[in-house]
Amino acid sequence: MLKEVLVVEGKSDTAAIGRALEADTIETGGFNLAPHTLKQIAAAYSKRGIIILTDPDGAGERIRKFLTERFPEAGQAFIPRKEATAKGDVGVEQASPEAILKALSKVRHHEYVPQKEFTMDDLFKNNLSGSADASNRRDALGAELGIGHGNAKRFLERLNRYGVTRAEFEQALEKLGD
Repeated sequence: MLKEVLVVEGKSDTAAIGRALEADTIETGGFNLAPHTLKQIAAAYSKRGIIILTDPDGAGERIRKFLTERFPEAGQAFIPRKEATAKGDVGVEQASPEAILKALSKVRHHEYVPQKEFTMDDLFKNNLSGSADASNRRDALGAELGIGHGNAKRFLERLNRYGVTRAEFEQALEKLGD
């Protein structure tokens, strides 16, 4: 059983988690988090720790941002969009057990004092910004590093806030190839 409690969006997400591993979940019920749900999350956060695993879409990112502001030491797990898409729908519930386990094996944590390791120049030099294929490259690199997808600004923030090292970055870039 997973020590931390997974914070997901809904019942279908909990069912998908259950197919992958034994873990407790708290369902947000979407973006309109009820006060009792926030109290549940706060209790889990202080007693066991939480991992935020929301859908790789706009709504999931808004929920993740809201929760991360309130629970800054929460773990962050990301399922790449292509691994969470089926039948035209995107979400944790669409992910295979293998994709869920892979995301949980790459959990990251926000750092209180973000590094200044990476700059926008790193993104430009590695075709992660300013090129026709930049979005796809960020998506693939984010999946490899376990930091999810985002626009260039968000991706840079995650590189620096989730403790990605230069060696990890370069190793992941090598896997992408040209």
